[in-house]
Amino acid sequence: MGKEIDLLVNYPKTKRNLEERVASKTEADRSIARQFGRDFFDGDRNHGYGGFNYFPRFWQPVIPTFQEHWGLSKNSSILDVGCAKGFFLFDLKQELPSISINGVDISEYAIENAKPEVKEYLQVANATKLPFADDSFDFVMSINTVHNLNREECAISLQEIERVSRGNSFITVDAYRNAEEKARMEAWNLTALTMMSVDEWKEFFLEIGYTGDYYWFIP
Repeated sequence: MGKEIDLLVNYPKTKRNLEERVASKTEADRSIARQFGRDFFDGDRNHGYGGFNYFPRFWQPVIPTFQEHWGLSKNSSILDVGCAKGFFLFDLKQELPSISINGVDISEYAIENAKPEVKEYLQVANATKLPFADDSFDFVMSINTVHNLNREECAISLQEIERVSRGNSFITVDAYRNAEEKARMEAWNLTALTMMSVDEWKEFFLEIGYTGDYYWFIP
C-alpha cells in the first residue's frame, strides 16, 4: 500500500456552513445530485456546486506539489478519473504544454461542457471500466470520486486505477476519524455511497490490493 499524503495541501480551503447545509439537504436533493447532470454542476446549490466554473486560484497552486511528488515532466502521461470539466488538466497543460493528458468522467454533461482547450482529451466513462490498456499512464489521480460508488464498485474502480497506472496513483475519499467527524460527514454528504473511517479505508486498500497514495476529505 502507498502512503497517506496530502497532495492538495495548497488547494484553497473553503469556509463551510455545515448547519445551513444540513438544514437544506434532503434525500430528493441527493437523488438529483447523484445523476451528475446539469443540476449537480450548474443548477441549484442544494443539488451540488451551484455553478461549476473555472478559477485558476484553485488548481494552479496544486500543480507544483504534484510535479515535485511524482517528478512530472513534459514526457509524462496522466489520467484524471472523475475529471469533471477538466479544470485540473487544463492548468497542468498550461504548466507542461507537452504532457500527455487524459480524463474520464461518468457525467455526459460535464464532458459536453468541459473547458474547450482540453475537451479533446476527455471522454465519458465509468471508473469501474476504464477504457485504457494496462500500464497506460505514468500517474493516475482521482479526487473525491471513487467514494461515489458502492463498496463493491469502489473496489473495482481502485483495481482499475491499479491496472492502467504504472505504479503511481493518488486518490482522495470521504472519511472520518471519530464519531463527531462521522456525524458531520453524514450530514454534509451529497453524493458518496461509500463512507468509512480512516482505519477502515486503509484496511479496504489492503484487502483489494490498492497500492497508490491516498488522502481524505473531511468536512
